[in-house]
Amino acid sequence: MKKNNDDLFRFVEYSAEAAERTGYSDYSYWKSVFQNFLKKKSAVVMAFIFFGLVIFSFIALAIGKYDYAELLTDSALAFQAPNGEFWFGTDNLGRDYWCQVWFAAQTSIKLAIIVALGECFVGVTIGCLWGYVRVLDRPLTEIYNVINNIPMIIYMTLIALLIGQSFTVMAISLICFGWLPMARNVRNLVLMYRDREYNLASRCLGTPVWRVLVKNILPYLISIIILRLALSIPSTIALESTLSYLGLGLGIDTPSLGILLRNARNYFLDYPYLLIFPAVIVSLITITFYLVGNAFSDAADPRNHV
Repeated sequence: MKKNNDDLFRFVEYSAEAAERTGYSDYSYWKSVFQNFLKKKSAVVMAFIFFGLVIFSFIALAIGKYDYAELLTDSALAFQAPNGEFWFGTDNLGRDYWCQVWFAAQTSIKLAIIVALGECFVGVTIGCLWGYVRVLDRPLTEIYNVINNIPMIIYMTLIALLIGQSFTVMAISLICFGWLPMARNVRNLVLMYRDREYNLASRCLGTPVWRVLVKNILPYLISIIILRLALSIPSTIALESTLSYLGLGLGIDTPSLGILLRNARNYFLDYPYLLIFPAVIVSLITITFYLVGNAFSDAADPRNHV
């Protein structure tokens, strides 16, 4: 049976509400980031391990039998292997190694987070100005070259000798000389996006520089910022451990994983547990956060979103 045109086609009335509904998208950038991150099961497991380790560092001191702050020593209890009374054994002064290791883990983690956030703030601020304001390109490049060409160990040696060794001094010192990689990466990306058509149009319309940087350019930098943060935290812990091992890190009254590793170097052949426990914690923190940060950086890249 042959149908006429009236049976095959019909007119649809225009509805503003329906048009709005079909054109709506529930896309959310951060929702998409977490969805992509959760697809990587290994990274999720590493994240649970890292945050579990951080949380347990606070719980461990609460359930421990001794208090590190008391600094009680008994030479008769020196070098006791791990047992029911001293879960991680004792050190050369007879102090409980359990409370020392977990208190030191807290110190190292706090230092790493403070330094990472400080480097991020300073590096992103300087990097955006470095890449966007053409007049600042030459002087900031020269400052970068001067600071970057001198080894970090020289800076830290001079600071330790002239100013002293403390948690605050080390955190500020690492931030002052650690912003360079972040600023360099941000500057290179800002140069790529600075002269895009939409940025040129914004500038022609009189949009302030800070708004162009924050609204138009900064969203493209999120993935590289997260990646640099992911690299900064384990590298700070590793650097603190190295400097403390050399006697240039935190003061002797501020326990850290690096100081425990330094103190264990003279005894680890006979008492290996003095080296094993802090070394395992340092390795777990650095490896897990590095893997989590890389996975989260990939998830934050808008090119990986659908």
